[in-house]
Amino acid sequence: MGNEQPDKRITVVDIRARKGGEPLVCLTAYTALTAVLLDEHVDLLLVGDSLGMVLYGLETTVAVSLDMMIAHGAAVMRGANRACVIVDMPFGSYQESREAAFRAAARVMKETGAAGVKLEGGTEMAETIEFLSRRGIPVMGHVGLLPQSVNVAGGFHSRGRSKREADAIMADARAVSDAGAFAMVIEGTVEPLARAITEAVEIPTIGIGASPACDGQILVTEDLVGLFSQFKPKFVKRYAELGGQISDAAGAYARDVSRRRFPGLEHCYGVKPGKGRRDG
Repeated sequence: MGNEQPDKRITVVDIRARKGGEPLVCLTAYTALTAVLLDEHVDLLLVGDSLGMVLYGLETTVAVSLDMMIAHGAAVMRGANRACVIVDMPFGSYQESREAAFRAAARVMKETGAAGVKLEGGTEMAETIEFLSRRGIPVMGHVGLLPQSVNVAGGFHSRGRSKREADAIMADARAVSDAGAFAMVIEGTVEPLARAITEAVEIPTIGIGASPACDGQILVTEDLVGLFSQFKPKFVKRYAELGGQISDAAGAYARDVSRRRFPGLEHCYGVKPGKGRRDG
């Protein structure tokens, strides 16, 4: 799938160079078809472990496996010709040790062809980020609200409201930047903190529930177009309501089938045009 004449693909070096410049446009993608539809409009497609909730109906991202991420990452790469594609490292694939993280990340890079990986965590993951980066695996960091740590954090709540928590997140962001990440996602943090982090670090920040001052923005595509309706975070702006349209279309189809209005002879093989009968 994809365009017949691919544009020059955006690289992690290109993303890194956008610090302080034109905002980076980022969205999630989990399938080749979605990648085809989004490719010309975005700088970066993230194959997020949010697919566990959006596609698989899981309550959190914790149950997502490395094999799931690789399968969807490869699908997105088949659909995207221009955007930089980054694949999330799922829970349990990189926390054990930097060596384990390298083995898992190397699988992702080899089996998907993606430009890099994203992993959650700050100061505790800095050594791993540096280890991967020095061995040819570009890393995008992720600080603030960490969905993979939702069980420890006690739920999906905004971060950085207390000075202690804000200081810790700032330290995380500095550590991720210093360790060699090419960019970082700031998720679910209070706006002044996300703005301060963007000013403090040397790499692009990509906000989701963060600040308009970030160097780029990302949303889950299914939230953007109204396909995921279980809940709507405050930071989401709906640009379409495709979920309702799909439901309406399915309802119209069901009515046509039950009343024998579909298929018509025009939808069938072996019927001569205009004759309204089968041709044998």
